Amino acid sequence: MASIPESREPVAEQSTHLADAVNAAAPGHLLRALEWRTALEYLAALSAARRDAGWPRGDGHPVLVIPGFLAGPFSTQLLRDVLRRLGYRVYDWGLGHNMGYRASMRETLPARLRHIRERSDGRTVSIIGWSAGGIYARELARAFPDDVRSVITLGSPFRGNHQASTAWRVWRLVNRGADATASVSESALVRRAQPLSVPTTCIYSKSDGIVAWQCCTSLPAPETENVEVRSSHLGYGHNVETLSVIADRLAQPEGDWRAFRR
Repeated sequence: MASIPESREPVAEQSTHLADAVNAAAPGHLLRALEWRTALEYLAALSAARRDAGWPRGDGHPVLVIPGFLAGPFSTQLLRDVLRRLGYRVYDWGLGHNMGYRASMRETLPARLRHIRERSDGRTVSIIGWSAGGIYARELARAFPDDVRSVITLGSPFRGNHQASTAWRVWRLVNRGADATASVSESALVRRAQPLSVPTTCIYSKSDGIVAWQCCTSLPAPETENVEVRSSHLGYGHNVETLSVIADRLAQPEGDWRAFRR
């Protein structure tokens, strides 16, 4: 996999085949063991990034990238570099490592979104969230839809069984108190599963070794789609298939959303 893999093309999931996220279980031992392949995905992405001339170019609009749980800016560096080469104004979330839910995010994330809009002459912002970062991206867009152009989630478990993850116990260990408990309450989970009013692409992989792929798919909505790729969980941000989908989705003209297809 040190070059662009000749894998099957990503496909958009049809709403008639809604995955059962409520009864989903955490990935098994084999899928967890296969997460090592993220290193090969990274090498493949480095090779592909040097030959990205065939990917659609950006229109210069701002893109905010939010890392996954326990990850920080370094984890999304390659993704952000690729997007800059494609012509976007790309921003890290500016909060260091993602340690889970913090009440301060109610103020810091909206402030970051406003700051990016101001620096971009008022243009709306696309948000990419990896794993738990995608949950934050969705809720930010839900609260401020007029500021958000589109949302792309990468293996983000925002629907169904929130414990269907190999990282659940670690998340609970570092996220205690009333605010953290409220963030996974029944009412919060129901709200989180509702589709957004902005164009949304939910990227998932059935070979994800960290979270149940079913939980990373959305309920049907007019401008919402589920797109399957072949990727490890730790490799979403530097997986060639995923990068090609992201490039395609971000390049859509604002206000002219169409479902993904090759």
